[in-house]
Amino acid sequence: MVERIVLLLVKVPGRFAPVLLLALAILAGSVQPARAQTAEPPVSSQPVPGGLELSKLIWTTMAAIDHANQSGNYSVLRDNAAPGFQILNNPARLAEIFAGLRTSRIDLSNTLLLAPSYSAPPAVVEKDVIRVRGAFGLRPTAITFDLFYQWVQGKWRLYGVSIGQESIANIQPEDATGK
Repeated sequence: MVERIVLLLVKVPGRFAPVLLLALAILAGSVQPARAQTAEPPVSSQPVPGGLELSKLIWTTMAAIDHANQSGNYSVLRDNAAPGFQILNNPARLAEIFAGLRTSRIDLSNTLLLAPSYSAPPAVVEKDVIRVRGAFGLRPTAITFDLFYQWVQGKWRLYGVSIGQESIANIQPEDATGK
């Protein structure tokens, strides 16, 4: 990314003086401030995680939500998520969002015993965001998930979450062709 600094010659009594407008441009939102040299690499260097890494992301999410539901404390779940998730969800809001799941007394720790099955292939939905949909085939009620992860500071972090339950008979895992 090329950063530009705008210099403008302004007539001051008796002469022209260069005025640096960078601060004004930043305040107006027309120029982004220079980024640190450790800028995140482009999306091509953050491929969709492979099988085990993807499973670990999902298991970690399930464990974090299960712990939050059991303790009633959603701070750790929020603090480990992507910045956009943190902005939209304070701990009290997360408690409201997961109230139905908490009330149904579903033990999400059981998902740690099974490999997730996917209802669609993991996909990049934005430059640095992936979507993962699927289920854990627990009996008689499967746990479904629709998760979004964002690449932040060198790792995938939770960006969006939807967890539900469905009869195991209704779960159709993705076949080998991705259909």
